[in-house]
Formats: sequence, structure tokens, C-alpha cells
Amino acid sequence: MTPATPDILARIVSRKREELREASVPLPVLREMAEAARANRRDFAAALRSKRPAVISEIKKASPSKGVLVEDFRPAELAVRYEQGGAVALSVLTDRDFFQGSLADLHAARAACSLPVIRKDFTVSEYHVVEAAAHGADAILLIVAILDEAQLRDYRELAASFGLAALVEAHDAAEVDLAVKSGAEIIGINNRDLRTFHVSLDTSVELAPRIPAGVTKVSESGIFHAADVRQLMAAGFDAFLVGEHLVKSGDATRALRELVA
Repeated sequence: MTPATPDILARIVSRKREELREASVPLPVLREMAEAARANRRDFAAALRSKRPAVISEIKKASPSKGVLVEDFRPAELAVRYEQGGAVALSVLTDRDFFQGSLADLHAARAACSLPVIRKDFTVSEYHVVEAAAHGADAILLIVAILDEAQLRDYRELAASFGLAALVEAHDAAEVDLAVKSGAEIIGINNRDLRTFHVSLDTSVELAPRIPAGVTKVSESGIFHAADVRQLMAAGFDAFLVGEHLVKSGDATRALRELVA
């Protein structure tokens, strides 16, 4: 994700816990919805293995650091353009207060294309996992910096029980080791330091060897050019999550095709 100040992650997590207290849909109801949505689930993990490079194209209106990225925000249209450009999956920001996203954005994007969709948000409870499954997501994001090993394992297994994959995101060696220990099958390396906001592709390059063979490797953030993709592929990455560059490009289909050329 993309914090703007050293304490932004803590602020976001605090807000997520407040939202849980405000939740109006009971967990048992969400569970019924999640089970009903299982039949239409799309295989996110298989999509990431379907070709190399595999791009997860992100749909987001704003970020805490950059503010509004695109004024005329149309999730469904972006989804279509991403699919035309060769994306294998979508990432949709659903956080309201910090990214101006919503579950409605996820619904709109997913309905407009045939790609699997990961709900990109700050999962801190069982409720969030079931909520994602109930609203049609095909995968969830689990951030190691805000979860312990037991939570990583429990939430990943809960997601799997509803047919969802889990992208487990790490930023440093200790977090990668914890992701591996928790049994993660898809590990993302965030090139953006959540505490200093510094972005460097070297983060992915340096941490790649810590991820075991057989685990799908995803590099996230700071990817703007085809040369970036080639560098990361050489380091062993299979998939790439790209957001700001595509959202702000003005022609997402063309920008995506150039990125993987």
C-alpha cells in the first residue's frame, strides 16, 4: 500500500478497527453471501501462473501520498482497458477514507471483465476476509506488517475455505520469512517502505532469494517501465502489481502493452 507519513499505516489500521465496530451486516449473513458467491469465483492464483510477465493492474482513485490520481474515475472502464492491454488480474482498492475506494468499485470492475480481482485493503479481522468473499472478490491482501503468523495463516485458510486466494505482502527479510513460515503460496514484495515512503526496486531484487521455489513471486510498487519488468523478471519474479503508472497514463491499454513489451 502507499502511506504518506511514518504513522499512516497505524492510522489506517486504527480506522479499520473503527469500521468493524460500525459494521451493519452480521457475520453470519456475510458467510451465507460468501458461500453463495463461491460458484462464480475466478482463479486468481492460476491467472498469475498463466503467463510471464503476469500483470495485476490496479484500480484506485487516490492515495494518501499523491491525493486524487484521476478525477474522472471509472472503475468499469479501467477494467476493460486493462483486460484489453493483457492484464491477468485486477487489484481494486476498497478503502474509503484513505484511498477513496469502495466495494462498489470492486463490483463494477469485476462485472465489466472476465479477470479475477483481488480486494486490496487492510485486512485485520475475520470479518474483512468473509466480507471480501461475500462481495465477489477472488483474492485478498494480507499485509505482514500488521498481522502475526497465526493471523496470516488463519485468514489465508479462511479465505481458501470460500475459494479465495491470498496475496501475502512483505517488505523486509523478517516479513518475508514470516510470510513463508505462515504457508503463503503467493508472496508480494512491496518496493515501497511503509515507514519511510522510500521506493526502490532493489527491495524486490534483494528479497527474492528468500522466497522458496514453487511460491508465486509478485513485485509491487515503483514499476513504470519495461526495463523495470525485465530487471525484476531476471531476479525471479513471475508477476507484477502496477497501479499509479497505469491509472494516470491516459491510455491504460497502451501503457500496459508497452510495459510488458
